[in-house]
Amino acid sequence: MDSIFKILLAAIIVILVIWLVLANIRIVPQAYAVVLERLGAYKETWNTGIHFKIPFIERVARRVNLKEQVVDFPPQPVITKDNVTMQIDTVVFFQITDPKLFAYGVENPIMAIENLSATTLRNIIGDMELDETLTSREVINTKMRASLDVATDPWGIKVNRVELKNIIPPAAIQDAMEKQMKAERERREAILKAEGEKRSTILVAEGNKQSVILDAEAEKQAAILRAEAQKEKMIREAEGQAEAVLKVQNATAEGIRMIKEAGADQAVLTMKSLEALTKMSDGQATKIIIPSEIQGLAGLATSMKEILSDAEKK
Repeated sequence: MDSIFKILLAAIIVILVIWLVLANIRIVPQAYAVVLERLGAYKETWNTGIHFKIPFIERVARRVNLKEQVVDFPPQPVITKDNVTMQIDTVVFFQITDPKLFAYGVENPIMAIENLSATTLRNIIGDMELDETLTSREVINTKMRASLDVATDPWGIKVNRVELKNIIPPAAIQDAMEKQMKAERERREAILKAEGEKRSTILVAEGNKQSVILDAEAEKQAAILRAEAQKEKMIREAEGQAEAVLKVQNATAEGIRMIKEAGADQAVLTMKSLEALTKMSDGQATKIIIPSEIQGLAGLATSMKEILSDAEKK
């Protein structure tokens, strides 16, 4: 009986020892850190890997996430420089850089960041008017990030980015802004329409101008062509007349040459002269002046004509 009891007791002790050993082994995963305390005081920070703590003396004070985290804070009421109350909500991107400072620096870091961002936002917006607030998101984000980063540095927190998620002005301001935007759009539409009409008028005028210029240019070209055609016609007529005169002269010269080659005597020449006088008498002239040297030839021609007539009768 005693031996069985001793065996059971030994087994229980072994199980307790194994459990105690396993319970004090810690494996820290990637992107996490563990803050260890010994007898209530900070001992060290465990990084990625396997670690063992002394039972009942050491304890894990805090398990810290080293990844970049995002916190979306609810809308905060802020007042602008021109006394307009707006609701603005912010999104903060932060990362824990020192687990020890994060564990012992502030009681509730997330709440501290929220309150700090609200007060910082009120200070920044309080120096700006409504229109400037609506158009200066990047400036506000930069100022808030710089201010929060400095304030959270003693807590082991680095603020990487701060973004204004929504800026919600009062309903009356929203209505006024919508009316203003509508009026601005109508003004731009009117300007664009006027610019279009102006451009259209200019284009039509330019078209008419170009049309008149083209018509005048066409008329000019037509006049030039007509003048060139008339000039060509006159040149061809002159060339024709010159060619006709040349041919007449050539024919006359050829006739004279042929007469000379035929050995025509003075009587033949006289007959030709008489034929020329006959043609001259066919005109409308009432008086013909015959040179004295031709009169003798005319009498001779008459006598020769009579002799030929008598010979024919016989």
